Amino acid sequence: QVQLVESGGGLVQPGGSLRLSCAASGSFFSAYAMGWYRQAPGKQRELVASITSGGSTNYADSVKGRFTISRDNAKKTVYLQMDSLKPEDTAVYYCSAHMSRTYWGQGTQVTVSS
Repeated sequence: QVQLVESGGGLVQPGGSLRLSCAASGSFFSAYAMGWYRQAPGKQRELVASITSGGSTNYADSVKGRFTISRDNAKKTVYLQMDSLKPEDTAVYYCSAHMSRTYWGQGTQVTVSS
């Protein structure tokens, strides 16, 4: 069983930065593939970035070069550094952990607006 708690969301101006954190509880965190998803109003949830247990990363085309996913296995935490934010990045951001099944956090709101 894994519980995930996201933090770090908020309101930021276009061009600004935010860092999201996702703290996990439970065992074997280092074995999980971790991901960040987002869901904007009226849209489907989409993958933003993922990182495997070995540290390989993958990004949606829309965030490549602007977002960076990383993990600290000792702290059982995964991060999403978001730079050069755009209004279209506005969404609820969810953390996920996947091994034999997928666990989800409760989400954190990110709003990019002037």
